[in-house]
Amino acid sequence: MKGKVVKHDGGGLQRRHLLFGGAAAGLGAVAAVGLQVVNGAEKAAVQPAAQVQHGSGKVPFYGARQAGIGTAPQAHGVFVALDLHPATTRERVRSLLKLLSDDAARLTQGKAALADTEAELAVHPARLTVTFGFGPRLVHIVAPQQAPGWLKPLPDFSIDKLVPEFSGGDLLLQICSDDPVTVAHAQRMLLKDCRSFAAVKWVQSGFRRAHGTEASGTTMRNLFGQVDGTSNAVPGGEPYEKVVWGDGAIPSWTENGTSLVIRRIRMDLDTWDELDRSGREESVGRKLGNGAPLTGVQEHDEPDFKALNPHGFPVIADFSHMRRSRPDDESQRIFRRAYNYDAAPSGGSVSESGLIFASYQADVDKQFVPIQQRLDELDLLNTWTMPIGSAVFAIPPGCQPGGFVGDGLFTGS
Repeated sequence: MKGKVVKHDGGGLQRRHLLFGGAAAGLGAVAAVGLQVVNGAEKAAVQPAAQVQHGSGKVPFYGARQAGIGTAPQAHGVFVALDLHPATTRERVRSLLKLLSDDAARLTQGKAALADTEAELAVHPARLTVTFGFGPRLVHIVAPQQAPGWLKPLPDFSIDKLVPEFSGGDLLLQICSDDPVTVAHAQRMLLKDCRSFAAVKWVQSGFRRAHGTEASGTTMRNLFGQVDGTSNAVPGGEPYEKVVWGDGAIPSWTENGTSLVIRRIRMDLDTWDELDRSGREESVGRKLGNGAPLTGVQEHDEPDFKALNPHGFPVIADFSHMRRSRPDDESQRIFRRAYNYDAAPSGGSVSESGLIFASYQADVDKQFVPIQQRLDELDLLNTWTMPIGSAVFAIPPGCQPGGFVGDGLFTGS
């Protein structure tokens, strides 16, 4: 009798389980059919979208010029300044640059650095570039006779509130990629190379829109919401060549070399919030919607600084940022490659944000300084911005396989 009860219960449970499972399966099938009918599909109701992967993109490391200047800006960047250890010799600098160049060449091509214990993190370079910059002390140690006259701190400007935590440095590593993991890994590998030679002075991390968010070539926006960098020359063209790499009138300090000025500019977003849209556009001189000058329609329209409004005042005010930064002297041009930053706020502030302003030009004194002097004298945007960091670096040429960045400084002496 007990055996029958057990058999009956077991059989009942099994039948109920099968019936329930069958019903669930039937409902699933009906739902699937219904979904197909609703969508008008005859095959699978949902097809996964094909994923586009960008991690395999590579930028050549070797070449006459360093990558990371004319390279289309990547989504993520970190600027690392180092100070050489006291009593560093010329030969020690050579050893450091050879080590860094070798590992940078590997990492940019998706290969592990020589002492890489996390080699898997190196396989997706995502257009990784590593650009080297030399500060005054490094050049003085290696080849003082080749030091350009502009390789020194910028003049004092009234708007500056500089702090040592973001200023100066003997050696700069500019590390950029479309993937933040790649940037972090490359930074760690290169800093491991530096441990016996130099100490980190400061690190500044920045970002742009994620890769693929906007069409390639779209001008970036800073955290004020402004289109930032409209007047940049297009890499490869004659204006770009003159601005960055020099010409007969303003030569570079060395063939295929240039200069880099890095300014950390704090942007007071909290008080910027109090300004209405028209006030923001007047302070900049451009429309916020598409970056067009206030006298134009499209972003790249030439501004008309003589145009007057119905009250007889300039449409683009003399105190606007665009007017002050736009020189009448065509030789006073720069090539900007900036990144936004967003740090942890303190006190009652909502934000601690700004711009890592990276400016390339053949000669700092003849191109960058005059522009900065005009901005210092009269720029309404100074009400909401404050430079808190500043550094100047000489950018040496690139190198060939078997060589290293900066090897030209060691030639013949």
